[in-house]
Parts: sequence; structure tokens; C-alpha cells
Amino acid sequence: MRVIFMGSPDFSVPVLDALADAGHDIAAVYCQPPRPAGRGKKDRPTAVHARAEAMGYEVRHPVSLKGEAEQAEFAALEADVAVVVAYGLILPQVILDAPKMGCLNIHASLLPRWRGAAPIHRAIIEGDGETGICIMQMEAGLDTGPVLLREVTAIGTEETTGGLHDRLSEMGARMICEALDRLPDLVPEVQPEDGVTYAAKIDKAEAAIDWSRSADQISRQIRGLSPFPGAWTLQNGQRIKLLGARVVDGAGQPGQALDDSLTIACGIGAVQITRAQRAGKGAQDADVFLRGNPVTKGAILGE
Repeated sequence: MRVIFMGSPDFSVPVLDALADAGHDIAAVYCQPPRPAGRGKKDRPTAVHARAEAMGYEVRHPVSLKGEAEQAEFAALEADVAVVVAYGLILPQVILDAPKMGCLNIHASLLPRWRGAAPIHRAIIEGDGETGICIMQMEAGLDTGPVLLREVTAIGTEETTGGLHDRLSEMGARMICEALDRLPDLVPEVQPEDGVTYAAKIDKAEAAIDWSRSADQISRQIRGLSPFPGAWTLQNGQRIKLLGARVVDGAGQPGQALDDSLTIACGIGAVQITRAQRAGKGAQDADVFLRGNPVTKGAILGE
């Protein structure tokens, strides 16, 4: 098929690769514009932008698709279908209608649960046992379109947003190729009204750990915010990020280290920290972190 690809972050790159490997004709690649990043605040292209240029595709990064000129340029590509995954712009109806077979979205949840911006984070934070990918026919509403394909996967008890992100990205890449192969025969499934939830964008204010909460809640917070923005606590007044955790047996004052191996008491139960990061340093597995930053039995985190 002649495909317009629309995506921006790392999550979208395997999908672009899969479409190319499957032999589809990529008419153009749309992504978010380069933005200032890093210490030098120089404009940095998105992951999709960099990958698409390396593959030799035409890259377009309009600030908006509401203008008549941008819409005319999009229509002029005469695509069979547009594949959209974590693009980052609202698509006006005229854009949705331009490809012969419409626009397909790869969404990282089991719709109608977790429509919106942060479905992977929210599934882990809220303790969902499973998630998945939906290939959806796009319409004007926020992730409201009928579902063409869906696949379920279990969320591991120690899985982080980073790990689940990578698994779902690969799943989406495989599934969109299947959807395009079967597109004329797929029967759209209208999303039910029951079970709708919205995955609000992650706010950095959610990252501070309250050790009076239960071990299960804290473990989900740590894993759901890993690697970004990273749940954090204080150690001797210095902020450290906690990026991996498991629920374990134990009891004590909330925030108290129960041993020398980063087992920390919570309001109910305890968590063992498996990955952590000091300010200005890279993320480290707990044993490596503790060599240069010991947290001894009886120490109190959060102050």
C-alpha cells in the first residue's frame, strides 16, 4: 500500500521499520518539529525524524495541520492509508478523510480503557494485570474510533513503563502489518460506552514518594514512572530516583531501611528497590548503586 506514516518518539520507530520491511510504499513521514534539547538547548529532531531521514524518506514536520496549504500537501500524496502512532498533533477531519482507506492508529491500551496521552504509565500505576495494542480506525474524538484488531499481553509484576513500552512498540509494529494485509476483510468493533477511562498526561508532581502508602501502591508508582520522570525520595536531604521495585515482606516505620539491601518499609508492607539513580549520575542496579551510596539498616528515606 501507499502509506503516510505519522509518528514522533522512540515508540514509533519500530513501526516505521516494519512497514518498510513489509514492502509498503512510504509516501512521506510526518513527525513533530525539532525542539531544543540537551544542555546546549540545540534543536533536536524526533526519533522518527532521524530514522526516516536515514532511510531516505521525505520528512515533514508542520506545527499544525489546520492550514489549507498543509492539508492540500497531505491530500496530494494520494495515499491508500495513513498509519498514526504517538504523532502528537490533532488530525482535522479533512486529514482523516484524505487517504482512500482512512487513518489507522496504533494505541497502547485495551480500548476503551486508557484513552489519551499516557496509557502505558497509567496501566502500571493503577495496577492493571494486562494491557495490549489496539489498531483503531481514527475519527474526530480522542481515541474513540472503532477497533480493527486487538491483542492482549500480561503486565509483569516487576515490569516498568520502559520495558512495557518496548514490548508494546514491537507488538504494534507486527499488528499494523497484519492489519494492512487484512484491511478489506477486517470488521470494525465499535467501542463500548462502559469501561471508558482517560490516561492523563504524567505530571512531575506525581513523582514524589509518600512512604505512608502501601507497598503495592509505591511499587506501582516507582515502576509506572520509570524511566521518566522517575519516582523520587530524599536521602539525607538529597533527591534520589527509584526506578525499579518489587513488593516484599517486611514492616517498620514508613521510609525505614529494613536491611542494607534497599528493602524499605511502607505504610503497609515493604518494597525492595532494584534500580536507582543519584542526581547527575546514570541509573544503576541496586547493588551497584549501594557501593557508592550505602543505605544502611535503620536509615530513613524521605527526609
